[in-house]
Amino acid sequence: MRSHFKVADVLEMEQDYILSHAFTGWHTRTLQAIRRCRTPAMGGHIDRCDNPACHKLHLSYNSCRNRHCPTCQGHKREAWIQARESELLNVPYFHVVFTLPSELHTVALKHPKAAYSALFKAAWETLKQFGENPKHLGAQMGMIAILHTWGQNLTLHPHLHCIVPGGGVTKSGKWKQAKNKGKYLFNVKSMSTVFRAKYVHELRKSRTPVPQEIYDKVFKKDWVVYAKQQFHTPKYVVEYLGRYTHKIAISNYRIKQVDKANREVTFTVKNYKKGGKKEVLKLSTQEFTRRFSLHVLPKGFTRIRHYGILSSGWKKEKLPALQKSLATVAITKNEEKRPLLHGRCPSCKKGKLVTVMTFGQRGPPHGWKELLSSDNQL
Repeated sequence: MRSHFKVADVLEMEQDYILSHAFTGWHTRTLQAIRRCRTPAMGGHIDRCDNPACHKLHLSYNSCRNRHCPTCQGHKREAWIQARESELLNVPYFHVVFTLPSELHTVALKHPKAAYSALFKAAWETLKQFGENPKHLGAQMGMIAILHTWGQNLTLHPHLHCIVPGGGVTKSGKWKQAKNKGKYLFNVKSMSTVFRAKYVHELRKSRTPVPQEIYDKVFKKDWVVYAKQQFHTPKYVVEYLGRYTHKIAISNYRIKQVDKANREVTFTVKNYKKGGKKEVLKLSTQEFTRRFSLHVLPKGFTRIRHYGILSSGWKKEKLPALQKSLATVAITKNEEKRPLLHGRCPSCKKGKLVTVMTFGQRGPPHGWKELLSSDNQL
């Protein structure tokens, strides 16, 4: 869904704030990249459709390719999902969410790498402990975990979306289905208690400076682990993954108005206290920029991670045999055909775009259309 307004429009208005505020160099570089994305400042290229019946020319400005940019994520998401299709198991899957309590938000802001690394480790160690326990399952499990740091109103809300196969592999190499007749994976209250202990242990181990009063508060509070009902077919796992993998703090389509005169942004939010009802929220452009910057991850930080029987090492060596034993039916491109987001001619919808000229910030040469006309192909 296209929007008339973009996050970049707001960042363009708040250049003085970005440059004068106490942003780190990495934050500033990220925000500037998003601001310049697909503008003349990035340089660009001219493509020609290779369909003989079309041969139209198309001018495009380069993308910033920053993972925080709402304009650049669609193609990456589709490519990632298609790569995962061949790794699916013919078993039920569960969606499990691990959330950090608000008392630890200040820690996440000051020490994001340590706080978020501990979140990944604690979530996996919790699932692993329950999976290896014969009382609950007695098998090695797997998990794909995706970090989100935001809520609908762009405030800090760190949590992991985890896709978990409903079972595991025993020491003899056989698949063992989860108990509870597929209604739930494990008891979420028990998981929450273990998760809290695991997280605090990981945070202490990282030697992150955390005041003792914060630890006292979090141990008095019930932590939240949420598990959704299982997916019954691999097809729905793929569809569901698409909602979370390369999602960023806010998509452009949610921005409904950028008021330059009053320096305000209006965007849609879902009110989950009212059953996900859509509402609108208005913020100053400066406050919008501040909140958006909260979700810029540390440089090089991996926000999608694979564990256990879904880890890269395990998949290369043992996954094919496991899929065969479970009679996994591969999802072919014909069954799950997705629209191409890049490479096809937007005019004829048939031809492939071939780059015939690139240019820098100074822009394409004068008269480029005549230069690259069908009678003067390079």
